[in-house]
Amino acid sequence: MLASLYLSFTNYNLLGQTRWVGLSNYAQILTDDPRFYAAAGVTLKYVMAGVPLQLIFALSIALILNQGLTGLTFYRSLYYLPSLLGSSVAIALLWRQIFGSTGLVNQVLGLFGFTNLPAWIATPEYALDTIILLHVWTFGSPMIIFLAGLRQIPRDLYEAASVDGAGRWTQFWQITLPMLSPVIFFNLVLQMIHSFQSFTQSFVVSGGTGGPVDSTLMYTLYMYHQAFTNFRMGYASAMAWILMLAIGVLTAIAFGTSKYWVHYAGDK
Repeated sequence: MLASLYLSFTNYNLLGQTRWVGLSNYAQILTDDPRFYAAAGVTLKYVMAGVPLQLIFALSIALILNQGLTGLTFYRSLYYLPSLLGSSVAIALLWRQIFGSTGLVNQVLGLFGFTNLPAWIATPEYALDTIILLHVWTFGSPMIIFLAGLRQIPRDLYEAASVDGAGRWTQFWQITLPMLSPVIFFNLVLQMIHSFQSFTQSFVVSGGTGGPVDSTLMYTLYMYHQAFTNFRMGYASAMAWILMLAIGVLTAIAFGTSKYWVHYAGDK
């Protein structure tokens, strides 16, 4: 990290001499690089849409699995599998085929009478949405954590609520969500940090370009291009530190607001 911090103040291209340039890398990034803001915007959309959707989906599956299903171990492993495969190159290539002009999605929609369907992955309006769906699909890791949290909620709370006439929806809002709030907070912070560092999906799905029209240009992909395509290691190091500071600020905000909605055992 110290080496990266030093390089962020230099002009270094891997082959030549390292030249000290002070804050010029940071100044250029913030004042003279429109693609930096494009990449930051794409990444923010990805995080703000992908993380809540993934957590909602993971919690929904965890609630279903927590109903005492037979063969829970099998279903738990089955649903966790996408988390192991989701960031792989093979799955990203498969995703590219599924959302292509003749892919599985268009074939299924065609059965229902839809015509003139676009190549979702090659259309700027929809390309990022397909990557967000890929992110949501890798819900296994937070789902396992949610399931463990649900198992820790005392059953007598639900029994007492049932005696008082509370329905399932009331029990979910008044018991499940408050008791699960520390786990939700943990998953939120973990997935937010992980999402900001997403790279493989956008690299493979877009063919390494971040296209079409920079619609899938994730921050890490643009940083990769600066480092290993343009050989601007100092510039890329400065981008990495800006990303780390942004994640740090957002994480601090999450911790600062947690006292209003996260409830721990022993809280009054």
